[in-house]
Amino acid sequence: MARSAVPRELRASPFRRRDAVATGLVTPARLLGPHWQRLYHGVYIEAGAFAQDDHRMWCEAALLAAPPGSAVGGLSAARLWSVDLLASGDPVTVIVPRSHHLRAQSRLRLIHADLPASDVERLAGLLVTTPVRTAFDLGRGADRTAAVIAVDAMLQRRLVTPGEIAALADRRPGWPGLARLRAVLRVADGGAASPMETRLRLLVVDGGLPRPVTQYVVRDRDGRLIGRVDLAYPQLGIVLEYEGDHHRDPATFRKDIARFNRLRAAGWVALRFTADDVFRRPQRIVEEVRRAVAEATALRETRPSRSPRSTTPAKHDLVEPPRSTA
Repeated sequence: MARSAVPRELRASPFRRRDAVATGLVTPARLLGPHWQRLYHGVYIEAGAFAQDDHRMWCEAALLAAPPGSAVGGLSAARLWSVDLLASGDPVTVIVPRSHHLRAQSRLRLIHADLPASDVERLAGLLVTTPVRTAFDLGRGADRTAAVIAVDAMLQRRLVTPGEIAALADRRPGWPGLARLRAVLRVADGGAASPMETRLRLLVVDGGLPRPVTQYVVRDRDGRLIGRVDLAYPQLGIVLEYEGDHHRDPATFRKDIARFNRLRAAGWVALRFTADDVFRRPQRIVEEVRRAVAEATALRETRPSRSPRSTTPAKHDLVEPPRSTA
């Protein structure tokens, strides 16, 4: 069947089998042919419009498969709010009313939970949990590191504030995971620019070291900008940087070296770590940072009159980021 023969009503977007058949747009036999792609039980899309990694397409299809009163939630909702923490092929998370049951299906993660109307918004035509409900749900996750990464990312995008998440928790006594959520909020930081920066910060804090400042703007003693760093102990003159694969690009590498030299010339100690360090040698990171903190503290105590380095914190280190009005 050529695309010109595909009913206009069934082009590009997912549709329910029962609706298309009932209105005479297609027959059950034709849906078995190569021109249609089955997404979920009873939900199809035109084969030419199918995109394996289009998460929004899968979200739209999931809502068609789900009972009334459902909404996209969890990491899928975060994705729709422009916070992408999903890997290719990850399932769509849908929150389903407790009174309904839906068969388990591939690429569909169901969460049966209460879903007040105030927790749902229509975003680009899809019913999605609000930013605060999304962060509230992700922050209650069993994996503490994943929960902090998710909340950090929501804060960084200025979709929600810690106070709004805490207020929702106060209005939902008895909901599971509230203790985990409050623990996450104590360490969450909207300055984290990537999941790996969050992981590095958590390693340091969990290792018993002081909490570093995120996205700190460093200037030399004459006020000239050196750059924004991932993590810093400003009073001790220590910088912690996560070096991702993009730093291997020749142009980026040259800029990194120049900035590193300027930091050192300005009296800063810069510690740089990779994914290999974070995942395979976390204790070494803690030991190196502890050693640097101890040395800088001892030096400061021996020279108490030494003037502090000229530094400027990023704006979001001074104030809580406002809620986005988008």
